Amino acid sequence: MTDLPATRLLFREDAYAQQAPARVLAHLDGALVLEASLFYPAGGGQPGDTGRLVWPGGALTITDTRKGPEGAVLLVPGAGQALPPVGTEGTQHLDWARRYAMMRVHTALHLLSVVIPLPVTGGQIGPEKGRLDFDMPEAPPERAALEEALQALVARDLPVSEDWITDAELAANPALVKTMSVAPPMGQGRVRLVRIGAGADQVDLQPCGGTHVARTGEIGGLRIGKIEKKGRQNRRVALHLEG
Repeated sequence: MTDLPATRLLFREDAYAQQAPARVLAHLDGALVLEASLFYPAGGGQPGDTGRLVWPGGALTITDTRKGPEGAVLLVPGAGQALPPVGTEGTQHLDWARRYAMMRVHTALHLLSVVIPLPVTGGQIGPEKGRLDFDMPEAPPERAALEEALQALVARDLPVSEDWITDAELAANPALVKTMSVAPPMGQGRVRLVRIGAGADQVDLQPCGGTHVARTGEIGGLRIGKIEKKGRQNRRVALHLEG
């Protein structure tokens, strides 16, 4: 148990914010806890953010971000760097190029789950590529057909938005959950849903705690990579950003 308040999640308020004020609340397990964090903590297949923290007379590199106890976000410094004292005020700077690339990949993987409408058994997001594992006993459509379907959704420049429902509402609507291996972000009384499209143009709605682009057009060019059989019923589909 800690006496720290939950970290304010600035990345949830604005996924496009690249820098923000920082105030150090605590040191915990060799990491920093800020009052509010631009940095996304690893979870749901999306890696933790990286960047820098700068304050009068000092700076350090953040090499990872993790979830801590009771809603705290832990900023992990590079080895050998001195932590600023508790109470220090400065500025947090996100490695924006890396984060934005992962936002594009993450949203593209949601679209991949649309063009391959099968249960998802695993996934991983990176700054240049990602992959989803599907419960897919039979081979999928040809790679070219998948790419064409994905690019059509990207080209529609659909809005990406969020909504919230209660834990009880999600439990009553299990069809919203596509992932078999990653539990939805429940336990706080409400669950964030990511919606792609709106109204009659909605193509996807599923629980997700990660960061996304605001419109599918921002994803840009895509390429389907390897499609590998992983076990009796599972297939892994890789996806790469192009440019």
